[in-house]
Amino acid sequence: MKPIRELMQPHIVALRGYEFEDPVEVQAQKAEVPLDEILSANLNENPYGPSARVAEALAAFEGYNRYPDPLQRRARAALSEYTGMGPEHIVAGSGADELIDLSLRIFLNPGDRVLNLTPTFGMYAFTASVCGAEVVDLPRDVHFDVDVKAVKKAARDGAKALLLASPNNPTGNIASEEKVCELLETGLIVIVDETYREFSGRTLVPLVRQHPNLLVLQSFSKWAGLAGLRVGFGVMDTEVANVMLTMKPPYNLNKAAELALIASLEDKELLLSRVQAIVRERERMRALLEGVPGVRPWPSQANFLLCELPAGTGERVCTALERRGIFVRYFSHPRLKDFIRITAGLPEHTDIMVGALREVMQEVT
Repeated sequence: MKPIRELMQPHIVALRGYEFEDPVEVQAQKAEVPLDEILSANLNENPYGPSARVAEALAAFEGYNRYPDPLQRRARAALSEYTGMGPEHIVAGSGADELIDLSLRIFLNPGDRVLNLTPTFGMYAFTASVCGAEVVDLPRDVHFDVDVKAVKKAARDGAKALLLASPNNPTGNIASEEKVCELLETGLIVIVDETYREFSGRTLVPLVRQHPNLLVLQSFSKWAGLAGLRVGFGVMDTEVANVMLTMKPPYNLNKAAELALIASLEDKELLLSRVQAIVRERERMRALLEGVPGVRPWPSQANFLLCELPAGTGERVCTALERRGIFVRYFSHPRLKDFIRITAGLPEHTDIMVGALREVMQEVT
């Protein structure tokens, strides 16, 4: 028998893993700080948590011994009301991550080119690589906006699909409808990830009716506080949705996730009011950070701020904050080596963060 590694697919063996962040329990161990004193501002989690109706629904349900509905009828009906699109356009799944994977697997053959507009969410390149695609990185412009000319050239050179976050993670800026329409006119499969769309108040979902090559993905992780239950969905052309419903794992949306989805939508007014509170706190944090010497927060329409630091200090600032039990996101991407990303939390989180960052900047500069 051959060595077991030689029986594996070469492109899978060669994968670089996704650069994930440790959960808060591990953060506390690393920093040697009590768990309740950790300030976790690196995962863009919702500080308010889910609606109380979620816990009530999960506790009251007695059908966990039954399989979920493979056609997701209740979930898709609820999502139809939320999005304004018919349920025939919608497929739900285990977070936006699964929808990214399902979307790419529908369209990609091994060797197909996928455009990755960097810097952006690392799961796009990772998932495309799992599919055996060739990932083509196209840098964003000086404002972290989409370089439409570069995309059009890559499309002419044979690219098949494009992944686009709006608001973009980690930069926080959105792609205009005008630019997205230009991208769609290239004939590329355009997959738009709107995980943070409730914080921006903007969505491209209505464009799906006119553009069968557009898929819009959304998530309950951030705005509804369901990151731990993994609830996401995609809005797409009905033909694509039919194929996705056929090829997805039959029970990919489990009973608990379905209950949480429906309970959240029943309490969406409360959840959206919390979204607005986070947006207000994001802007308050931005104003305070602008007063910290050496820190330049970029404008954002998500629940986080990307902050530019003096050259050569990014990783040192991140490490110094960790020693204080404060965790922010640092990226290995060359263009982001002098940046950190900070999640907008509660007012008391902001005050602690800004105070600590002011001290750290005095230490490293």
